[in-house]
Amino acid sequence: MNLLRAVNASLLKLAGWGTIFFMGIIAVVIPYEVFGRYVIKSMSVWSGEVSTFSLAWATMLGGAVGLRRGYQVAMTAVVDAVPPGLGRLLRGAGILFMLCFLAAMTWYGAVQTLVNFDQTSPAMGIPMGYPYACLPVGFFVMFMLTLEQALLFFGTKPPKETEA
Repeated sequence: MNLLRAVNASLLKLAGWGTIFFMGIIAVVIPYEVFGRYVIKSMSVWSGEVSTFSLAWATMLGGAVGLRRGYQVAMTAVVDAVPPGLGRLLRGAGILFMLCFLAAMTWYGAVQTLVNFDQTSPAMGIPMGYPYACLPVGFFVMFMLTLEQALLFFGTKPPKETEA
């Protein structure tokens, strides 16, 4: 468990810096694009792709960071309304569903990345596998974080109910 925590801490640090990096690119390229279009009346062909690909990477890496910090939307009305034992069962089922979903998305993202390495982007001419790689990378980080959460959840005993 300590190894998983250390790996996840490193993955989160990389994801956080990656998010900052790609958001920085967006913060520079978008104003450049607007300036070129409306002031100079000449737009570079690569700026649209750079901003789009950077947004995809920032979204996936930022999503992983947000998942760890609990920024995801959670529908807890049912879980909170049922008895604690059933609520714990529902939480556990939700964690298992997330693990399955994230594993499937990591796999599918990896397949799409490999398939799209043969295609090149129209403006920059880079293999499209690089932009698509944000999918398996981001979903893998989310999977690892959820795996840690699952091990913590299923490794602890439920709290005893107290009578009021």
